[in-house]
This record gives sequence, C-alpha cells and structure tokens, in this order.
Amino acid sequence: MAQSLKKALFSNHVLIRSYTSGYKFCLATQKIDIRSINPRGFVHSYHFRNIIVFKTCHKPFLPHYSTSTKTESICWGGSTHTILLRKLGVALKEHRVDEAWETYSDFKKLYGFPNQCLMNELMTELSYSSDTYWLQRACDLVFLVRKEKSDLLCPHLLIKLSLSMARAQMPGPTSMILRLMLEKEWLPPLNMLRTVFLHMVKTDVGTYLSSNILIELCDLFKKLSANRSASKRLIKPDTMIFNLVLDACMRYKSSFKGYQIIELMADAGVAADAHTVVIISRIHEMNGQRDELKKFKDAVDQVSVPLVHHYMQFYDSLLSLYFKFNDVDAASELIFDMYRCKESIHSRKDIKDPQKPFLVSIGSQNKRAGLKIQIFPELIQKDSVLKVESKEELVICKTGKIVLNNKGMTKLVIKYKRSGRISELSKLLISIQKVGSMNEESLCSQVIDACITVGWLEIAHDILDDMELAGYPMGNSLYLSLLRAYNERNMFREVEVLRKQIRKAGLSKDMADESLTLSEERTTSTGKADLAESFIKEMEEEKTVASMVYELNSSIYFFWKAKMTGDALKTYRKMQEMKIWPTVETFFNMVSGYSSLEMYREITILWGDIKRNMESGNLVVNRDLYEFILLNFLRGGYFERVMEVVGYMKEHGILGLDLVAVPIVRKTGGLADTVFDMDDQSNTEMANGLFTLVEGLIFQFTLSKSDVFNNSLEVASYPDSDRAFSHYREKPDEWNHIVQKIMEIDNSWNNTAGKYVDAYNSIRVRSD
Repeated sequence: MAQSLKKALFSNHVLIRSYTSGYKFCLATQKIDIRSINPRGFVHSYHFRNIIVFKTCHKPFLPHYSTSTKTESICWGGSTHTILLRKLGVALKEHRVDEAWETYSDFKKLYGFPNQCLMNELMTELSYSSDTYWLQRACDLVFLVRKEKSDLLCPHLLIKLSLSMARAQMPGPTSMILRLMLEKEWLPPLNMLRTVFLHMVKTDVGTYLSSNILIELCDLFKKLSANRSASKRLIKPDTMIFNLVLDACMRYKSSFKGYQIIELMADAGVAADAHTVVIISRIHEMNGQRDELKKFKDAVDQVSVPLVHHYMQFYDSLLSLYFKFNDVDAASELIFDMYRCKESIHSRKDIKDPQKPFLVSIGSQNKRAGLKIQIFPELIQKDSVLKVESKEELVICKTGKIVLNNKGMTKLVIKYKRSGRISELSKLLISIQKVGSMNEESLCSQVIDACITVGWLEIAHDILDDMELAGYPMGNSLYLSLLRAYNERNMFREVEVLRKQIRKAGLSKDMADESLTLSEERTTSTGKADLAESFIKEMEEEKTVASMVYELNSSIYFFWKAKMTGDALKTYRKMQEMKIWPTVETFFNMVSGYSSLEMYREITILWGDIKRNMESGNLVVNRDLYEFILLNFLRGGYFERVMEVVGYMKEHGILGLDLVAVPIVRKTGGLADTVFDMDDQSNTEMANGLFTLVEGLIFQFTLSKSDVFNNSLEVASYPDSDRAFSHYREKPDEWNHIVQKIMEIDNSWNNTAGKYVDAYNSIRVRSD
C-alpha cells in the first residue's frame, strides 16, 4: 500500500517531505483518483477546493496506515463533488447500500442533496431492501427531502416505499407516507393500494391506522369531487379495500370502528358485495344492532338457491341477535324461512334483477338525510385475496339449505320453555316438517328425545300430543322412552295417562309386553344424545344478560341517529332508574350522539359515569371506546381528561408505546408554569414542590394569538416542531425513553386531588 501511495503521489507532481516516521504529502497540483489509493476514501473534510488530509505515516512492520491529529492542506486539481457523485453512482449500481448511504451522507453535509437521478436511485435502492433499518432510513429521507427540497419527491418512489414498508409490517411509517401522498394528491394505482391495505391490516395497530387512512382518503375524495380535474388524480377506494378494513376490524374486535367504516362506505357511494354483507352482519352482531341488520334481509332473500350458503353468517348473526333480544317470534319466523328457502324463493313475485343494486339505509331512516348503502347480493369475488373468517354458531348448511345445528335448536327450545310457549314450539316444528323432508321429521324426534333425556318430561309429552293432534304422530320409540322415563321417576299417574294415550292411538298392539318394555333400559341414538348434551351444556354456560339492555341500547341508538336528543337522554336515565347496568354499547351510542352535536362538555360528565361503572366492576371498556372518548376530549380541548383516559388505558394494558404522543404545546399560561422543555435541563421540578413533573416531556413553541386561531392545525410548520421531528429521527433511543417517562406519570385524580388537599391544608387558617 505504501509503494502504491508513493507512486500515485510522485506521478502527479506531489511535493514530498521526508520524516523519520514515514511519508507526508502536503500539496498536489493535479487531480488524483482517490479510489486507486483507498476504496473507502481518506478525505477528511473539504473547504471549497482545498482538502484537509491527515498526515499519513508508514512503518515497515505495520500493515496499515496510522493517522495523527496534525493536518495540512492540499489543493486538488479536480472537483471532489464529481468524485463523490461517481462513488455514489457506483455503489448504487453494485447494490452496496451501506457504502451508498455513507457516501450520500458525506455529500449531503458538503453540497446538499445529489441530483434528481441519484436521489431516485438511492430511494429506490432503500425501498427494495427487506431490512426494516433501511426502510426506516428511506422514510426519514423522504420527510427530510420534503422539508428541504420537496421537488425531488416523485409519486412512484413513495408508492414503492409504502408497499415495501407495508410488506415489512411497518404500519406507522407506511401511514406517514400514505398521508404525505394524500397531501400531494398522489395515490398509487388501485391494485397497489389494495396490496398496501392487505399487508397493513395483518396487525391490530395496522388495522387502526389503515382505517384512519381510509377515512382521510374518502374525506379528501369527497372534498375534491366537485373539481373534476382534481378528482381524476384521486383514486376512489373500491369494495375490496373496504372489505379488507372491515374484516380486520371484525377480527381484532374493533366493532365500533367497523361501524364507522360502514357509514363511510355508504357516504362514499361504494357498493357492497356478498363478502361485505357477511362482514357487516358480524359487526352488527358484536354491537348488538339488531334493527340495523334486519334491514339487509330483503336483499339477502333475493339470492338464488346456489348462493344461499354464502350467507350462513348473516343468518347466524341475525338469529343470535333475535335470541339476545328475546325476540322468539322473529327468531321462529327466520328459522322457518331458512327451512323453506327453496320454496319461498321460487314462489316470490317481487324478485328483482340481481344486476341492480339494493339500497339499504344506514342509521337514520330519514329518506333525505339518511345514508344508504348499495348492495349487490349475488356479487361474489371468486379470485379475491380476502378470506372472510366465518363463525357460525347456530346454523349449518345441509344439501344446499341452511338449517339449525344443535346449539341453535337448544337456544330455541330454551327460549320457548322459559316463556311457557311450548305449543308454539310444537307449531314451528310441525311447520318445518310440512315444508321439509324425512330429515325434518327426525329433527322433531330429536327434540322430544333430548327433552326426555334432560328430564323435561312434561315438555316432551306436550310436543307429542301436539304432533298427534296435527296429524303427525311420532313413532313407538318416543312413547316408550317417555313411558320408561315416567316409570324411572315413579311418576305412576303419568304412566297410566300415557298408556291410555298409547292404546287410544292404536300403538299398544306393537308393544308385546309393556312390563318388559318398562324394565328395559332406554337407548338413545347418537344424534339425539348430541342434542341432549347441548341442552345440558347450554344451561350450564348460559349468561343471563337481560334482554332489556339490548332493547334500551337499540332505542338510544335510534334516538341519537334521529337527532332526538331529549328522548335519548330519557332512555339513558330510565336505564339508570331501572338499575340496569349500561354496557359498552350504551356508552358508545351516547358518546357518538354527543360527538355528532359537538357537545364535548357532556362527554366529560358521561366519562364520570363510565369511571363509576368501571370501579364497581360492572363495565369493562374496550379499546374502541377509550380511543373514541380520547378523540372527543382532544376536539373539545379537555387535555386533563385526555391524560386521565391515557392513564386508564395504561392501567388496563390497552395503551402501548406506539400510542403515546410527546405533546407539543404553546408556551403560555399554566402550560409554561407546569411543563418543561426537553432541551431545558434546569427545570426538573417545580420550585414549591407542589407538582413533580418529569423533565423533558414536551416541546414548547411560541405563537401569537392570531396564529393560534388561524393555524392551530398546522403546528408541524413551526421550528420547534422540526426540533421534535429531529429528535424522533436522530435520537430514537432518547425518544423512546421520553415516551416511557410519559407512561409512568399518574395523571389521575387519585394523585392530583391529594396534592390539592395538601396545598389547601398548608395555607388555611387554623382556629384555636
């Protein structure tokens, strides 16, 4: 290496001064190709066209160069600008990402950004990396370019980067890039947008962010729809994108967010297909919205027989809601429609053209102001990447027909039993048998046999009588089973009554020896035994939730959607007077109603009710409700309540580091007195010791009063926000430490109220 260095220097007329320790070059008058001496380059720093070079020493027994702190300047004959650009181009061409990034960093410090072509190549190389480190670097680079030289950004670069980060499961940075594209009205082709959403919704955090991106996308499209030239540049989300987000909301139990997406879909005018209806049915079931789901039945009833099985989840969810509302009549009607599906479809005269959409109202029934969603019930995307997760608990599909499974039949029988309406249960079973086949006849016998097995002998006897009166007598085996069950329980009076009934029906001649018959053990077929086990299991596991809760929640929802505030509040107070504990659905409907009218103060009062119910153990708040309350407190400016909600979320394990924001506040009033700037190391604690705040938790900036009113939503344009972003990008460990500190602060009244009391006690005048 020493010989090659000497040769390079002498061949370019370099003045050499000899030292005992080695060689030192001072001044060069012609251009030297550094790459021929050191592939990594040994230029230390640049000043115009003068280059500061380390004194280089060579010792015979050392295989490398050593450097000293003493430097001398040489004048380069050529431009180092060209050398670094050439080096960056070669590194990018050979896909050496590390070297390319290092060279770019050196060039950026000296000359700013490289030319458009090299910047495109660098961003492309970073975007194609599967390493999250380089993808994050690419994201940071995008926002740095946006800040300093935004004309270098290109739509296709952001499209590639967003797709790569989505595949790498980086939902946060992906959403940042998508928002930047929305800001510039750059959107990827529809197929690329679908792929980005497909990868984002694979996690709960990604689902939450993708749903927000979808809301922003539709809002922007609606805002610019009047401008034809602008709307052409925007891409309207299609059914597939909505289905991906809705399905993710369902999978991660974000049912309230899912309902907001349903309303957004109707507002955006995006048509729903069969998959959409199935997902919507699950979301409505989770939210207890029976009346909303009922609106879809007319559309589903139009589906042709070969496609009926695609709607198993719809029938399952609607039937489940009927049972929750204790609406036995509606449940019976739905079950009968399921069993006579083929006959009812062929006999209907109001069948519509399947190519024309159905309009189903969402929320308010007001024809003018209410939202309506378009449905194509027979539209099924066969090649769709979406695999809707079905969870049918009450129905199954047999021979192309949707029928009850054991659990569904169990719930039906128990509902009729508790309401004392066994004769109506018998009528339903008889009706099913009339429109069905031999399988439906076995269904009746299974119900009777299961009732006998669990000891509901009177119910079994009543159903047998009703079937006989209707002209559908059961076989000998059921009478014998009931007879043995009466005898085992020493119910001899019932035994004699049943014997007379058997003789009257002409069945006694088939029983050769009644005494022998009574002594035999009763046997049960596998199907009948399974139904009996389902009866027992359901009675053991059934949760007794008053159906009145669902009725009142439904009423509150309806009143808020109809803007009938007074009736909604009366219903909520009625629930309290009846000592019926409100559910999560109750409070979500209340918060949603107040929010639609911007009544944020009332939400703070409602928050008190929510806390009392949580403390009494009667309410478990989910993430959706917490975040909805948090958002409304931010809109209303109730920042103390915001931090209180954050504390509750942290306490219940809902809040993670990815949901904690380092606040950027205006340096004024109480904020200036109670919070400390991150870079201010002097104010670690309040002087009087009343409030102990952790240092370095905020960034402060100064705005005029007019700025507050005119630019309250443009905080990111101020220098102190740039400082915050710089900390986030350049000091990730320090940033995460700040976030952790924020999570450790107790912002509840449990902590603050005691300090107020202590302060009051320290200054009050004590009487002797």
